[in-house]
Amino acid sequence: MSKVVTHEEFKKHQSKSDFYVLIHDKVYDVSKFLDEHPGGDEVIMAEAGKDATEAFEDVGHSDEARALLAGMLVGTFDGGDTFVKKKKTIAPGSVKPSSSDSGSSITYLLPLAALGAYFAYRFYFQG
Repeated sequence: MSKVVTHEEFKKHQSKSDFYVLIHDKVYDVSKFLDEHPGGDEVIMAEAGKDATEAFEDVGHSDEARALLAGMLVGTFDGGDTFVKKKKTIAPGSVKPSSSDSGSSITYLLPLAALGAYFAYRFYFQG
């Protein structure tokens, strides 16, 4: 049976030498992994005291990275309503659309508009 970690206990483990992270309602002791993390320790430590599920999933960790978590499992999180859970319609581990997708259309439209203006100028004034 796995250990149940309360919010109070979770908050006690937020130093670089003793760091817990919460992912999918499970608590992991990543203290020994901080220096080995490919993205640097500051990426993980930015999630101190928070539910790091969204940050973990947004990065798109590999199966190997997910397998490493098993060896760091402390237990399940029972912090009540400490963290507001966002309803996710996407299964953990799947790729979700980026929030910047809506802004990416302007990335294409702006150069196309400039190109259209250039050809219009050439057609009307130099043609």
